[in-house]
Amino acid sequence: MFEITPYTPDQKSRWNDFVRCSKNSTFLHNRDYMDYHADRFDDASLLVWQKGRLAALLPFNRGADGRVVSHGGLTYGGLLLDNRATVENVCEMFVQINKSLKSMGVVGVIYKPVPQIYHLMPAEEDLYAIFNCCNARLVKREISSTIAQKVPIRFAESRQSGLRKARNREISIQQSTNYAAFWDILSKNLADRYNTVPVHSLAEICRLAEAFPANIKLYMAYQNEMPLGGTVVYETPQVVHTQYISASPVGKQLGALDLLFHRLVREVYKDVPYFDFGTSTIDGGNGLNPSLIFQKEGFGGRGICYDTYEWRLSSPPPF
Repeated sequence: MFEITPYTPDQKSRWNDFVRCSKNSTFLHNRDYMDYHADRFDDASLLVWQKGRLAALLPFNRGADGRVVSHGGLTYGGLLLDNRATVENVCEMFVQINKSLKSMGVVGVIYKPVPQIYHLMPAEEDLYAIFNCCNARLVKREISSTIAQKVPIRFAESRQSGLRKARNREISIQQSTNYAAFWDILSKNLADRYNTVPVHSLAEICRLAEAFPANIKLYMAYQNEMPLGGTVVYETPQVVHTQYISASPVGKQLGALDLLFHRLVREVYKDVPYFDFGTSTIDGGNGLNPSLIFQKEGFGGRGICYDTYEWRLSSPPPF
């Protein structure tokens, strides 16, 4: 039998200790990352206990409609497990989790599992359990472009052309801490092309990079002293994920990102199993951004799905 208790701030150290030894967590589940936007997401995370032993964590936030989300402020949430978790146990965990949520008046769950490329070992017990015990349905599927470093694909000719151009213009690639210069390029591109802003403010990304220096890094392309573009990467044991990518008009013309990603994929991160460029979908996964996915697939990225599931706990109006 499992006991479900709500997370409280005094359990931060215990939570983070479990995250460090979990088979399917990343630093995004660390409370110092989760709580940077605590003012925007009402935390409803749960701890799962088995005979006094912490057996699992479930990052949740409360939605405005009576549902909980795992997790609204993260790319993925999901039930975090250690290597002792079995399918039968995880099924029972979800039975007890659902009972606990219903007793709190929660009417439904939105669930974003950790994509399998991030798992340190097989860890999809939750996907079986939510299908078998929760009658979950897939409500959103986004496609990311990922390079498997054991079987790399040659860069497309469009990317090779940019690479040759950049090499002829004496462009240099450097790890940088000049987030302000990159944010200026990124913000202008997002405003001009999509009339939007970065998910993180400059102050937030600087604070996170300072809190997680081994995981969050900025790489920039320069011509002399002029910044041409760059990428913010999130490093985890299995995956290097590009959180942001952007280049200035001059950087695009000179192929700066082609040289940048050739360096990162072929040299800097060649020993990390996966290099993930992130999703290229629009309208909640119902369509593709053609130019964006063309660029990422040109680097050799191929499809990995980031999924969202949903299930009801009572009988509100249909979702």
